[in-house]
Amino acid sequence: MASDSTFDVVSKVDSQEVSNALNQAQKEIVQRYDFKGVGAEVDFSGEKILMKANSEERVKAVLDVLQSKLVKRNISLKSLDAGEPYPSGKEYRIEATIVEGIAQDVAKKINKLIRDEAPKGVKSTIQGDELRVSSKSRDDLQATMALLRTFEDADLQFVNFR
Repeated sequence: MASDSTFDVVSKVDSQEVSNALNQAQKEIVQRYDFKGVGAEVDFSGEKILMKANSEERVKAVLDVLQSKLVKRNISLKSLDAGEPYPSGKEYRIEATIVEGIAQDVAKKINKLIRDEAPKGVKSTIQGDELRVSSKSRDDLQATMALLRTFEDADLQFVNFR
């Protein structure tokens, strides 16, 4: 068993880059003319990102600014889980979170994809919020990586390739 090659499939986000993107979005919102007087702002409190404005269209524009800043910082939009705009008093709000780790249902989908479409000798196991993929052939593992790059439901990275 020690001759098997392995790699881990993870979904991680660089929190410093997220912080930088939020700061850039806040600066742009303060400076842009179309956001003057509409109460537009972005707040970040550890887990949640809260966007506010006085109309539904403006709060969606705030979300668009944040998304553009995340993309410029090489953070996949699959990692941003934004809700729908909802009224709160005289303003509209959107709550969003940055998703890290692979959820259990997504991990099961990845597991099934590997079982169905990966080369025969490839095995995968779920370990918390990541997956360990193993095989005797490194070429099969690289083919599996290529297959997983087409996966749509999550932003995946591959680490600990041995």
